[in-house]
Amino acid sequence: MQIDEIIRIAIHALLDHKFRSFLTMLGIIFGVSSVIAMLSIGEGAKREAIAKYQDLGVNNIIVRERNMSNEELEEVRAKFSPGLSLADAASIKKLLPTVDDVAPQAEREVETQRGDVSTKSTLIGVTPAFIEILNYEIANGRFITQEQYDANMKVCVLGAGLAKLYFANQDPIGRQIKVEDQWMEIIGVMASKAVFTETVGELASRDLNNDVYIPLSTFNKRFSKDNLLDSEIKQITVKVKDSNHLLESAEVIRQVVDRHHFNNQDYSIVIPYELLKQEENERRIYNFLLGAIAAISLLVGGIGIMNIMLATVMERTREIGIRRAIGARRSDIMSQFVIEAVAISITGGLIGVLLGLSLSWGIALFTNVTTFVRLYSVLVAFTFSVVVGVCFGWLPARKAANLSPIESIRYE
Repeated sequence: MQIDEIIRIAIHALLDHKFRSFLTMLGIIFGVSSVIAMLSIGEGAKREAIAKYQDLGVNNIIVRERNMSNEELEEVRAKFSPGLSLADAASIKKLLPTVDDVAPQAEREVETQRGDVSTKSTLIGVTPAFIEILNYEIANGRFITQEQYDANMKVCVLGAGLAKLYFANQDPIGRQIKVEDQWMEIIGVMASKAVFTETVGELASRDLNNDVYIPLSTFNKRFSKDNLLDSEIKQITVKVKDSNHLLESAEVIRQVVDRHHFNNQDYSIVIPYELLKQEENERRIYNFLLGAIAAISLLVGGIGIMNIMLATVMERTREIGIRRAIGARRSDIMSQFVIEAVAISITGGLIGVLLGLSLSWGIALFTNVTTFVRLYSVLVAFTFSVVVGVCFGWLPARKAANLSPIESIRYE
């Protein structure tokens, strides 16, 4: 028999029992769609994690003041620790040859206002190096310059969320916003940033798009401390020239800060690159488990194909006997049943791909879960469905091919 004839007979056999064929496909359809949907969830979570740590800078080391109660602050100040300071930042830059640059920053919660609209924001005092070290981008205007920093100018850069709140249909550049009791001229707007949804080290979850950036010199001059025990700055971001030197640089930074703080552990060190690698390993295991769970449904679908095909062999025993009697070879019979199983798998796989893509889109649309479908997940799911069809269709096909022609013709 020619291969095209075998395919035609197999397809006719499936079309003669459309409902049964569809029920047989369901296992494959749900298996493929669940593999694609689950892998898209895992990939979306991975990309969110990468974006989060890239915002912190994969070549950066973050020295952050610990969140402490007043009692703890009084204790460390009594032990002569001044807290994080500009002197710490200067020493790190001077003493470490592996350091490219440093960006100290001060922070406080403030009330911002324009007209009748006001909101709570985080005021951040920064140096001009901040935007380069933390890989931030300006969507409109420009960032703080060295001249503005040296002159203690009352200028600010708004986060994307604040700019949208106060200047929805206007250009904010050159306008003013009130920060506490100080009027600040807007010189730029930051590009939208990912929202921190979890705490990383001492970096608490918050919306970065609600920040206001001003020169650190202006911050120290215009805004008094909420608490006299507070340190001069909250954070020092250190950019290392080579990511291979992150761990040893972090250890030297620890020694420098310990010396300035008289060995008081009132700070923490966060290495985003190390956290990223750790999270990637966890996500890899997570994705593998998701894929394995989803693949089980494909195996269940394969078992369903095998059961239906075995029932089909019993139902078509006389047909097999007649075909063998008029000259069909065992290989012809086997090919026909294998092709029927593969046709079920391919059709079910294609429907499953469409359903999986729709599920991924629906999950992202109606929930807060980020999904991302990669081509490899579609190919893996579809290929696995075809392999399942071949493997689980082979046993019924072999049984059909080994039937005795005489006994098959006599079968009732």
